[in-house]
Amino acid sequence: MKYKITVNNQAYEVEIENINARPVIARVDGERFEVMPEEAGQVETRKEADAKTEKKVSAPSPAQTAASSPNLALSGNVLTAPLPGTVIEVFVKPGGKVEAGQVVVIIEAMKMKNSIRSVYSGTVSEVFVSAGQSVAHKQVLMKFADLGEASWI
Repeated sequence: MKYKITVNNQAYEVEIENINARPVIARVDGERFEVMPEEAGQVETRKEADAKTEKKVSAPSPAQTAASSPNLALSGNVLTAPLPGTVIEVFVKPGGKVEAGQVVVIIEAMKMKNSIRSVYSGTVSEVFVSAGQSVAHKQVLMKFADLGEASWI
């Protein structure tokens, strides 16, 4: 997804590959950055080195250096709820193949049914929700065992 932002009166074009992945991969005017959003609103960035530039890496906090994240939503291979609501129907099961753009869950919010589409192609390893269950914003809906292409719909 592309965004135009202004920082200190300087305009930048920013492209985000997958907002749910951690770290978030962002391209700013063609340069690749890894951004690690934090709860307090502070952001860590890493600029990838290429043959012409030196590598700039900020020191990660001890919590970010853990081998595995206790929060599944930070692992990058999960689909999270884009809004709070009630799950009406789940269209996939563990072991099922999913294509990017395929409707995988329907969530009802404020008497409207919202089709939740997968941003990934791949195999579902776990489904964490079922019909009738209430979900919170950014709650993990399902986890993927292997990922194919990511898609922005």
